[in-house]
Amino acid sequence: MRSDPALELLVVDGYNVIYGTPRYAALIDEPAGRRLGNDPFDRAREALVADVAAFAARRYEPVVVFDGSGNVDPDRPDLTLAGVPTVFSAAGEQADAVIERLVRAAREKGRPATVVTSDATVQATVYGPGVTRVSSRMLAGEVDQIVSDNAAAVAERTHGRMTVEDRLDPETLRRLNGLIGR
Repeated sequence: MRSDPALELLVVDGYNVIYGTPRYAALIDEPAGRRLGNDPFDRAREALVADVAAFAARRYEPVVVFDGSGNVDPDRPDLTLAGVPTVFSAAGEQADAVIERLVRAAREKGRPATVVTSDATVQATVYGPGVTRVSSRMLAGEVDQIVSDNAAAVAERTHGRMTVEDRLDPETLRRLNGLIGR
């Protein structure tokens, strides 16, 4: 994982957020997907990672941690998606242990860290000086606000000044209208 010590570390407890918020839980595919060899969590993980990228932009160095056990592919490799490293715990290891290691390493370097989880055990283990906790629902609420703000900005750009007439200053428009007899 590439590190930018100038940014605060953001560690997201992936499945805790997915299961703990309707935004992502709704993206978990039906168990039938497992019979077809598909991972039912693919869409939820991809949406979460994309949202974390938007949330973290220029403020945090994000990493999303998932439990490696129980996945359709237990040897799931760590990947970087949308600029966000995704880490899967090793077989027999819980994501909590990976989160604890990441936060402990940041704390030892004097680097601030924020952990996104609603898991009380993780909260109790990692919370300390230089560590902030954000609940899963709070992250989802922040993401909803980002999505809403982006949609409003897009709507504003696409509905404004679309015709040549709309783009002309009032004096030029008056003179052109005079030329065509309006």
